[in-house]
Amino acid sequence: MKNIIVPVDFSEQSEKALKVAAGLAKKHNASLFVLHMLELSPAIMANTEYMPPEHIVHLMKLNEKRFEEFLDRPYLKDVEITPIIKHYKVFSEVNDVAKKHNADLIVMGSHGVDGLEEIFIGSNTERVVRNAEVPVLVIKGDMENFKAERFVFACDFKEESVPSVKKAVDFAKKLKAELKLVYINTPADAFLSHEDAYKRISKFLNIAQLGLEVDIYNDYTVEKGILNYAESQGADLIGIPTHGRKGLSHFFMGSLGEDIVNHSKIPVVTFKI
Repeated sequence: MKNIIVPVDFSEQSEKALKVAAGLAKKHNASLFVLHMLELSPAIMANTEYMPPEHIVHLMKLNEKRFEEFLDRPYLKDVEITPIIKHYKVFSEVNDVAKKHNADLIVMGSHGVDGLEEIFIGSNTERVVRNAEVPVLVIKGDMENFKAERFVFACDFKEESVPSVKKAVDFAKKLKAELKLVYINTPADAFLSHEDAYKRISKFLNIAQLGLEVDIYNDYTVEKGILNYAESQGADLIGIPTHGRKGLSHFFMGSLGEDIVNHSKIPVVTFKI
């Protein structure tokens, strides 16, 4: 783990993520790229009828000063930090920054959303999860001394998930965490007998060339199964692959990764399929 991206908006949630990212950077001797995206839209930046140029410059300087003050924290001492400012919010740009700097991980804070807000608006974290090609670690609550000792990773054990499982295995090794793989068996997703489930899992592990054990956990939905299994195992971290669906596909089919990010009480890490 060499390069870590942390998007911040000066909120309490983003500072919690920054604390965790700083701890990981110190532990792995990694560089921290702290990204702030201004609220100014491309239309405002391009059209002076919205706002005079001198006002835009003044706002940018105020934001830069606030950003500098935000990064003046004791826990950031001895961490190599590169501040990055983007002049408007485009959440796919977080992935562009991650690719440019060869990032291994994006760390974000989230308080989660519910109900109509979840359906029609979503959170900034959801948008990053949807677009990011590198793993996204979502922090829930204040945990300056983040440590994952028990890491639960759930997937459907179809061939397309092989790369994400391998990334999860590598991530667990970096964190020195005990990895628990689980298949959630539900009535809604063509409930499998244990024999059929183990056949699928065995085939998957042979293709992936992984000599690991996988638990089978029965529940009413995949989301409930993952959260309930993680709780039963005393997990510190939940991992899940995500397709990062967009547009109508995302609206009608949803994203399990985003649902888990919203509703989990413990940190969640997503791996793009």
